[in-house]
Amino acid sequence: MTGPAPVRLLLADDHPVVRAGLRAVLDTEPGFTVVAEAATAERAVELAAAGGVDVVLMDLQFGAGMHGSEATAAITAVPGGPKVLVLTTYDTDADILAAVEAGASGYLLKDAPPEELAAAVRTAAAGQSALAPAVAHRLMDRMRTPAEALTKRELEVLQLVGEGLSNQQISKVLFLSQATVKSHLVHVFAKLGVDSRTAAVAAARERRLIRR
Repeated sequence: MTGPAPVRLLLADDHPVVRAGLRAVLDTEPGFTVVAEAATAERAVELAAAGGVDVVLMDLQFGAGMHGSEATAAITAVPGGPKVLVLTTYDTDADILAAVEAGASGYLLKDAPPEELAAAVRTAAAGQSALAPAVAHRLMDRMRTPAEALTKRELEVLQLVGEGLSNQQISKVLFLSQATVKSHLVHVFAKLGVDSRTAAVAAARERRLIRR
């Protein structure tokens, strides 16, 4: 009598040391087998589409090229495709919302203990939601105070402001009119209780809404 088939994993991270560390942890877990690795988000999408993968462990930041949340959306858009478990160092609202909206089954931070990682992989493989406690807490806070919570688009605009982009540049990156960008910033200022771009960025970073 044979046991259940192992959960087949794809590790998507641009750092070889991180992939090696994940493989070392996951290979020791019963019922897991790491079948592939990807150093870019684009490669992760290709490997996921090729089949033979049950869960993708997806980083968010890959340097140049496709973002992890974009890759997650591409992978989860395919019916019957693998589940995606985001594994990242970022716990900002902007990153969490982008990943969840892209269809990620779970969101875990890289400093999670091995047993928490293993449990999250099994939960994702079973088709259930696997959110780190801190991430779940942040999402619950947003749901409790929806009027004060910044929308995904407002967070995207504010993240780009924090990266030093002008309204004109932001409009090109997000394919919005400059008037729409300004409108989003007005709403951001009101929700954060500030009156300048600098103050908005400072407040958002302090509250871990956007990356530093």
